[in-house]
Amino acid sequence: MGNSGSTAPARLGKTHVPDLEWKVHDFSALLETKATSAISSFFHCFGHKWCLQVTPKHNQEAQVSPNRKQDDKGNPYVALSLMIFRGGLEPGHTVHAVFQLSIFNHSKGMYRGCKASYNFDVKNTYSNKECLIPLEELLKSSAFLVDDSCVFGVEILKIDVSSPEMKSAVVQKKATTVQNLFVQKKGFIKGTYTWTMNNFLELDSQHFVRSPTFEVCGHKWYMGMYPRGGKSSTDCLALGLYPESSDELFMESRKVFQMSLSILDQKNGKYYERTSGLLVRFSQGWSWSDFLPLKELQDLSRGYLIESNCVIKADLTIFGSSSDC
Repeated sequence: MGNSGSTAPARLGKTHVPDLEWKVHDFSALLETKATSAISSFFHCFGHKWCLQVTPKHNQEAQVSPNRKQDDKGNPYVALSLMIFRGGLEPGHTVHAVFQLSIFNHSKGMYRGCKASYNFDVKNTYSNKECLIPLEELLKSSAFLVDDSCVFGVEILKIDVSSPEMKSAVVQKKATTVQNLFVQKKGFIKGTYTWTMNNFLELDSQHFVRSPTFEVCGHKWYMGMYPRGGKSSTDCLALGLYPESSDELFMESRKVFQMSLSILDQKNGKYYERTSGLLVRFSQGWSWSDFLPLKELQDLSRGYLIESNCVIKADLTIFGSSSDC
């Protein structure tokens, strides 16, 4: 079973009942913040935890066909993708999911969207981006965009969980989850922390290594890594940012964060950086299992490691809040 693209967006009708209904308020603010994407809170379905990701300006050159990343005038599309929680997967297991991604048409009282399928595993936790509507069309629409808000949905139709022994299991799903995302246009809260290590090469390659606890944006955090690669990507530096478990205020918050992690090229004074989308309810942290290939990290011409010195930086911004109904 391969990972397939979508068919053309179509009317899904009133019988389409999403497992997640996600209302994005102040959609224009999402564009003004220049966020590459926004990611919902987790919802439970078929025995797994999932998220919905919206990419407001999906534009992929040279791949206009067959999945239509642009409209006929070359304008970007609003696209959705489905994400599965990596922590619920075991190496060697595959979750084949069939699902529908959609946007609600208020004037017709029905969803428009597309059907897709994807094989999820520990190395492939995001489905392909499926294009729903040209951004230009959405911004001019009084049906899909009401009071600067739009509603996205995902319905997981079927999953098949296969183990290396080729056993499979199908689990019943739960009722619809309703979530709201509020994005601010101004008044962002920002913070930065730099983790400087002088013993990187002496770190235990088999264990998770964490930074000192630090406070930015009013909450306590730590960075963590697998310096020689984690279980899902053994040839890459795995790096993440996590809330301190003792920060009870954070656990109760409904704030929307965006985070960037970067590693300094000490020879050229430049950072290699990776940035998340807008993250909702960040209580379990966020990480990249493939942050940087070990071959590049250990390349002496790059300057990421000078003797045993390594410099890693975290940047956070609070963009808004979220709520569940």
